[in-house]
Amino acid sequence: MKSIEVVCAHKSELGEGPIWDEKRGLICWVDILSGHVHEWSVENKKLRTLEIGQMIGAMAVASSVNYVAALHHGFAYLDRKHGEVQPIADPEKHLPGNRFNDGKCDPAGRFWAGTMPLSEDKAAGSLYVLHKNGTVEKKEDTITISNGLAWCQREKAFYYIDSPTLQVVRYDYDEATGAISNKRTIIQIPKEEGFPDGMTIDKEGMLWIAHWGGGQVTRWNPKTGEQLAAFKLPVSNVTSCTFGGPTLENLYITTARKGLSEEELKRQPLAGSLFVIENCGYTGMPANIFG
Repeated sequence: MKSIEVVCAHKSELGEGPIWDEKRGLICWVDILSGHVHEWSVENKKLRTLEIGQMIGAMAVASSVNYVAALHHGFAYLDRKHGEVQPIADPEKHLPGNRFNDGKCDPAGRFWAGTMPLSEDKAAGSLYVLHKNGTVEKKEDTITISNGLAWCQREKAFYYIDSPTLQVVRYDYDEATGAISNKRTIIQIPKEEGFPDGMTIDKEGMLWIAHWGGGQVTRWNPKTGEQLAAFKLPVSNVTSCTFGGPTLENLYITTARKGLSEEELKRQPLAGSLFVIENCGYTGMPANIFG
């Protein structure tokens, strides 16, 4: 079993959405509730934090000067130097009880992100795509907690998680237009294993799923629905994962303190940490860039 290490001393309330910025050698992630973007330089072992001033569900690299992000109040560019917010569009202006959650760029450079009710108790969320020209299109609705996304170009597939369903669904995906169709369930997570949260894909086309309340990251075959491996963590609320490092062989894992009692936090002092499994035995795919 490969060893799981803590990357840095910082702990997030709700760490999420890790991305590897290949050009700058940074592992980046968000703390949704604090409205923070964290950047850890692997070479210099230094943490830099941008304060956004509102909740941030997810982000992706847009250019050398900007991130594109899904915030509490819609899509925006974030200035990478100072964290200044340049709004693009807010498709849920009329739904103040919702916020954006997980998001990612597809292979064609569109930014996909979903929403969820702050109350987490009804199917009031939707899945949107932000096109390169700044227009927003709704892809799905009646979602409770919009979460993990992944694409496989080889299979022309888009994989998606609405956490409370305990399922991963697959759509046929048209890279040229971004159209998705033919939704079907491909993976069913046993309830005792925790809720499926964030997700990534490796070079072999296998899916990696973080388990909220399940204390693990698992690897699955999307064609057979079979679980191939499990990596246990010393914390229960595991939120997402991505591959990083020069050869994309290090697995970075975000976690949360949110939802844990004082007693649980005593038992899980590392909750909220960013973890890494170096040379985990698998290779990931580079993060897609917006535009």
